[in-house]
This record gives sequence, C-alpha cells and structure tokens, in this order.
Amino acid sequence: MQGKIALEEHFAIPDTLEDSHGYFPERVWQEVKSRVLDIQERRLAEMDRHGIEMMLLSLNAPAVQAIPDPAQAATIARKANDFLAEQVAKRPDRFQGLAALAMQDPDGAARELERCVKELGFRGALVNGFSQVRDAATAVYYDLPQYRPFWAMAEKLDAPFYLHPRNPLPRDAKIYEGHPWLLGPIWAFGHETAVHALRLMASGLFDAHPRLQIILGHMGENLPFAMWRVDNANAWIENRHSWPAKKRLSDYFRENFYITTSGNFHTPALINAMLTIGADRVMFSTDWPFENIDHAAEWFDACPISENDRVKIGRENARRLFRLGN
Repeated sequence: MQGKIALEEHFAIPDTLEDSHGYFPERVWQEVKSRVLDIQERRLAEMDRHGIEMMLLSLNAPAVQAIPDPAQAATIARKANDFLAEQVAKRPDRFQGLAALAMQDPDGAARELERCVKELGFRGALVNGFSQVRDAATAVYYDLPQYRPFWAMAEKLDAPFYLHPRNPLPRDAKIYEGHPWLLGPIWAFGHETAVHALRLMASGLFDAHPRLQIILGHMGENLPFAMWRVDNANAWIENRHSWPAKKRLSDYFRENFYITTSGNFHTPALINAMLTIGADRVMFSTDWPFENIDHAAEWFDACPISENDRVKIGRENARRLFRLGN
C-alpha cells in the first residue's frame, strides 16, 4: 500500500541519545544510534522504499520523563521540540511533529503543548509514561488531580496524546528480579503502560473531558485482549469494583483511545484489536528506529484484511485524527 502514515517514529537529540542505549546489546548499538539520530537521509529512503508518505516524529524514551528536576526537564523538552520543528520545516510533506512535554510541571506542560501546537504547528504530543518528579525514586501518573488543567488544555487544543511506554522504576520492578529479559518491549513496557491507561479510564478524566483522545502503541499494550475481563471480572459479586468513572472502562477504550500497530506486526493481534476497538481506531506505525520499517510495511501490506480497512488503518484514520489535510 502506498501513502501510509506512521506515527510512533522516534528521533533523539544528543541530550537524550544515551537513554536508548541500555535497551540494546552493544553489538547493535551503533546501528540503532545511526538510525535514531538520522531524520532526512536513511529514514526518508526507507519510507520511500516501503510506501510511507509521512511520519509523525517524537522524542525517544524515557528522555524528559526521567529528569526529576522540573526546570531541567522543561529545558530539554523545549530544546527537542525546537529541533524537531526545524527538521519538520525541511520536509513538511513527509514529517510532522509530536511534542515532548515535561509533565513534572503540569502547568508548564500545558503551556509547552500550546506553544508546540499554535506556534510550531505540531499535531499533538507523545509522553513516555509516568514522570519522575524531584525525587528519582518517585513515579507520578497523570490520572492525579493536578493534571486536570493539563488535560483541559489538550482537549481545548484538540491535541491527541500518545502514551508511550517506559520501564517501571527499580522499586516497582521486584517481580522482574532475576529475569531482566522481561523488561522493555517483551513485557514490562506493555504492562506498565496498560496500568497507566486503565488508571486514566477509571479516574473520571473522560467524563470531565470527553473529547480527549489517547493513543497506545504496540496494538494497544495487550488491552484489546483484556478489556472484556476488566469489565466483567467476578461480575456476579455485586458492587465489588468501584471507581470515579461513570461508564464501563471498555466504553472509554472505544471512545477515547486509538491504538497503533507499532512493533506488533501480528495479524491475529490486529484482528482482535479491530474487533475490540473498531477499524476506525487502529493506525499503522512501525516504531522506527527500534523496529524495522520493512517488517512493519511488508506485513501490513499483505495481511488479510479488507482493502477498505487497510486504507483506514494505513492512512485515513491518522489523517482524520491529526487533521493532516489542514
């Protein structure tokens, strides 16, 4: 399929480059490093080779979210956003931007999102999970009350928010002790991000801000498979589960969430996602440079779905959500 749009596609600046180093064995780091620092050369060639018209670019992980000092985090976010704006300006027909945000300061993050959307022309934001705030051992999640003004700004700007994974802090990763292979994309990324998403759903956030749209990568971080059980676990026990949200959590999943195919190029997972959330809420992505563009594109172009759904997922859903025709 020609004309695909991909939206979990990362870059790094020198200040954040080493954040990606630890996820890869040394024997492949030079390859990954060359990929993540490149925007205008090999990346464009790979896009052309595999029918990708546009990438929405975002900063690598955990980057800003792992800087406990709010002022320093805000400085790095602004630096990354200004760099990205310069890169997008070179080829706006091929690249658009998603803002990095220092969520350590919710009010400052709201102002930076507004600047990025209104002044830099960015299409939304991508944030790498929870933020460490002042204390490196403290994880702060965005269902907390202090983030409501930020979410109000995101809704006002009609700015989609991509909730991207990061590993849990060491204090919260005891279950993985002795099994470091479970960290990162194999398991811990998805588990961490799914819990954060469920917290957002249950908090009442989407009752207060019903137009908010959250994006999850990797075919929904296992949530499409799990949502029925989330709603119905032990349903025979009256009033067992309670939370501030007014509706079933799966209702918010279908109304306030999109998912992408990034790093999960598996047809049964795609079919499950389409059946759970609907083909109108699934979008193509690759997760370059941490996954391979050819693996993503060749799988997607050949997977046995209708051509109507392939066009929706491959480009039209992203065009609509991010207003890429505007």
